[in-house]
Amino acid sequence: MSVAARAAALIAAFLIVVGLGVFVAFYYIGSATTQLTTVHYTASGGQTNVVLQEDPSNDTATKPNWVTYYTQDPATKQWVHTTLFSVTAGTKVNMTIYGFDGCTPLRNNFWSQVQGTIGNTVTVQQYSKTNTTLGAPQTVSLINSWADCNVAHTFAIPAMGLYVPVASPNAQNSKNNLCSSFPCTPTSGGAYAAETFSFIAPSHTGDYRWQCLIPCGGGYLDGNGGPMQTLGWMTGFMYVVPS
Repeated sequence: MSVAARAAALIAAFLIVVGLGVFVAFYYIGSATTQLTTVHYTASGGQTNVVLQEDPSNDTATKPNWVTYYTQDPATKQWVHTTLFSVTAGTKVNMTIYGFDGCTPLRNNFWSQVQGTIGNTVTVQQYSKTNTTLGAPQTVSLINSWADCNVAHTFAIPAMGLYVPVASPNAQNSKNNLCSSFPCTPTSGGAYAAETFSFIAPSHTGDYRWQCLIPCGGGYLDGNGGPMQTLGWMTGFMYVVPS
């Protein structure tokens, strides 16, 4: 093959790679975000309250039967199938995440440690399928997914150094007790865990990608595929907006 032919082949291959990169970026970050609703949380007294839940399935017929996050509309209290939400810059963000999915041991138990929250802790309360509390709430710096199987998913904002294991109903509580209609609710007949934690939003505006890092990519190359990499399911954006 001549030098000119080789150069042409390399240029063609380069253009194909660039084109694929542009397509993936547009689909997963560009067009996908335009198809999702953004839930706006307003600040009060310097604090912003955000409420999410993660479910073992979803009510959207256009996608596979994937595990997913939902975001609660603060005005209507309805659950919206989106992973896009906004908070006010510089405020204390109080997160509540309801964990309705069963437990899955983390691949590396190092990630059982809470990182980046105020105090590097979370508070967890377990509930039965009849919405009855099981024991007292526990404030912890680690949720040991290997010893007690109390973790279902994770919530991480890498750009902020925030990493939180999301509590689930433990193995005994979740066995045959998970909700079967989605989005789940505390009164829908499924066991769940309620987890709360706080962090300080960045003082400057910007778009911060968040994701369930492990284990919702199980069964995919490098554990990064399917719902884990798809906006609207287990990854999203926290938009930090001006006050």
